[in-house]
Amino acid sequence: MTDASALPGQPRGRVLSGPATERAVNVLAPNASAMTLDGTNTWIVAEPDSDLAVVIDPGPLDDGHLTAVVDMAEKAGKRIALTLLTHGHPDHAEGAVRFAELTGTRVRALDPALRLGDEGLAAGDVITVGGLELRVVPTPGHTADSLCFHLPADRAVLTGDTILGRGTTVVAHPDGRLGDYLDSLRRLRSLTVDDGVHTVLPGHGPVLEDAQGAVEFYLAHRAHRLAQVETAVEDGYRIPAEVVAHVYADVDRSLWPAAELSVRAQLDYLSEHGLIQPM
Repeated sequence: MTDASALPGQPRGRVLSGPATERAVNVLAPNASAMTLDGTNTWIVAEPDSDLAVVIDPGPLDDGHLTAVVDMAEKAGKRIALTLLTHGHPDHAEGAVRFAELTGTRVRALDPALRLGDEGLAAGDVITVGGLELRVVPTPGHTADSLCFHLPADRAVLTGDTILGRGTTVVAHPDGRLGDYLDSLRRLRSLTVDDGVHTVLPGHGPVLEDAQGAVEFYLAHRAHRLAQVETAVEDGYRIPAEVVAHVYADVDRSLWPAAELSVRAQLDYLSEHGLIQPM
């Protein structure tokens, strides 16, 4: 068995529902798959002495899960006062409307189509509920509407799909763009260097204890894959599916359709920067 401390980001271990930091509690959704890992992490975030809580990513449209989130908050003596979305993919956001019905909350998101209420989310916003402070960090790349939430009091960042607790995320072409994603990773690295963030609370997979290590791993992984794709094109692999079969040969074939999205994003990036001829 591999020592978790030797893995990128130092994953905490098994993914379980329950407290992760002083202010953040996970409720694991029952939607495990190759793409969602153990399932979606729905986060309840609150000040310990407050009776108000914020929920980040209610998850799939599963009444059992949504009710479990409400029950978890109520057992802690808290009322859910606000719902936030990291992005609009169904495994994070599909249950938001139903969750709003159960809790009477507004839903705030970057994408206006996902909001319930007048307020959205934007870079630099600071959300305060019951003394809790969350700072909105724009992190496009996985999708155009991806956001992270900086939780300064716990020196933590809630990353949605921008950084996962295990493996690496997909740049979901054409909505996701690799240049944006690399900029977002650098923005998160600045949080670890300048703001002391050390814990990643991801949308899937285990909590990571070494945020800076996770970001550095992601940046190195992207640079490595980009070089592999560039070499594959130079060797005559021109169709994205062919590039995937060549570059991702060691990856489970069930993940190749997702890998192809990332390859298309990488090909666009290489073309835009004049490193390959337009495909």
